[in-house]
This record gives sequence, structure tokens and C-alpha cells, in this order.
Amino acid sequence: MNTPTRLAGFGAIAVAVFGIALLAGRLTGPVDAEPAGHDDAHDDRVHLAPATTAEIPGGLMTSQDGYTLALADDRASAGDGTPVSFTISGPDGAPVTAYDVQHEKQLHLIAVRRDFSGFQHVHPTLHDGVWSTELDLTPGTWRLFADFKATGGSALTLGADLAVEGDFRPATTAGESRTATVDGYVVTLDGDLSAGADARLTLSVSRDGAPVTDLQPYLGAYGHLVALRAGDLAYLHVHPDGEPGDGTTQPGPDVVFHTAVPSAGTYHLYLDFQHDGVVRTAAFTVTAGGTGTTESDEHGESSEHGH
Repeated sequence: MNTPTRLAGFGAIAVAVFGIALLAGRLTGPVDAEPAGHDDAHDDRVHLAPATTAEIPGGLMTSQDGYTLALADDRASAGDGTPVSFTISGPDGAPVTAYDVQHEKQLHLIAVRRDFSGFQHVHPTLHDGVWSTELDLTPGTWRLFADFKATGGSALTLGADLAVEGDFRPATTAGESRTATVDGYVVTLDGDLSAGADARLTLSVSRDGAPVTDLQPYLGAYGHLVALRAGDLAYLHVHPDGEPGDGTTQPGPDVVFHTAVPSAGTYHLYLDFQHDGVVRTAAFTVTAGGTGTTESDEHGESSEHGH
């Protein structure tokens, strides 16, 4: 076979291979690239079906609607009072300096260790576009959630991972828990979660066997509830029923919330409540039934890796 004939044959083969690859790509769709630093051997994230940005739960992205959460340093030392700072940049790329007050604060920062063994809800201070606060951190990977509404923008929750140096010891994965004891208070959770349906959750506070009927307002309500989905730590908004001083909402023992979860699986709930001038946190683990639009791998949720 002469050289022109061989080249023509090779060209035909290349065209055929390219055509097959193009067809396969169209059939399978695009493959998302893994974020840098993700450990494929311990993939416990929830894999979202194709969705618009508006359908994606909060906290899964560092950027949304033109706003970006950027930590000053994505690594920190373990210990109490560890300084943490960050900025929220807007669509123009500049740090946002004007925020609307929501639940009595301009920004709520939630810090959760990825194995759910640590939880903090703090309110950083803002100076020249930089938010600063201190956190009590143990070794491991923490997910930080900034819950805010920039003036002129929509309410958003952005998330970013913070790697805390030290000897990481993963917590034992716990089963469902609807009763929490903290500082002598017993808090029970009543109500069921079901994928794609509204749920009414009632949390009842007692101390020394007696119901607590004089809870104090905290962030404009008698309690503040954070719900996180196991696996990817999707941040779900939970709304309190009524508010102090409305003439109908009682200061305990029951605090009622409403929420909807997007998928079946395990959810971790954290209730902040105030009594005798002290804010305490009660933690719960519940399972949502039903079918949703996402598929979750609930195994290995205590593994440490970047999101």
C-alpha cells in the first residue's frame, strides 16, 4: 500500500473514532470534574440530579448568584478562640459592605465538623468588607456556612471547608436520636420528615422533669433550628412558628418549626434556645422517608475530605 493510501485509511479511522466518541458523549452527558482535593475513595456526598441553581439546597456552593464566600485562610489550628475571617464578594467582584438584618443579625455563621461532632452558631463582626470571629475548633474538616442577605440581593447560604490541623479522630456514627440532654435540660423532638413534603417539628424543653415555660427570645424567636443533610451537609432553612410578643406564641415548653427536605435519608438538627440568659444547643438525628430527587450515600459520613 502506498503512502497516500495509508494516510487516507488512517484519516477514515480517526473520523470514525471521533464520531463514536461524540455519540457516546451525547448519550452519557457531561461528566463533572471533581473539586481539587476531593478524596474519591471516600465519596459520601449526595449526588444531585440536574437542577437549576434555585433548586439546589443552601451551603453546597461557595459562589451563587454572583456572590462568593472566600476564607482568608482555608487552614486553621485547633483550639479555643481560633481566629477566622472571610469576605463575601458581590457581582462586581468587590467585598460586600451592606447587608440586611435577618433574625436580628446581618450574617449568621454556622460551623459544623463534617462528622457532626462539633457545632457552633456565631455572629462575626464586619470591618471594611471583612468578617471576623473566633471559633472553638477540633482537628478535622469543618464546613462553614454564611447565611446572609446582601442589600439589594436575595437571601443566600454559601459554604466553604476549613481544614483544622491536628490528630483527627472521627466520631462514631450515631443512629436516630430524638431526645437531647444539655446542661440539665432535656429536649425532645416530635414530628416526621418526608422527602418533598412540608413537616411540622415540635421541640419541647424541660428541666428537672418540669416543662420550661419561660424561654427567652433568641434571634427573634424562642429557638433557632439548623437542619443539615448527612453526606453533603446541605443547609436547609427552618422557619419558626410565630414570634415572641405576637399574642399567641408561648415561651415554651414547645417551640414549633416548619421545614421541607428534598430527599430521603439522614438529617442532623441543631436547636439553639435561651434560658436564664444562656444559649444552649440541643442536637438530634432523624431519618426522612419517602422518595426525593437526589440519591444519597449515607455510609462513611464521618470521613474527612473537602467538598
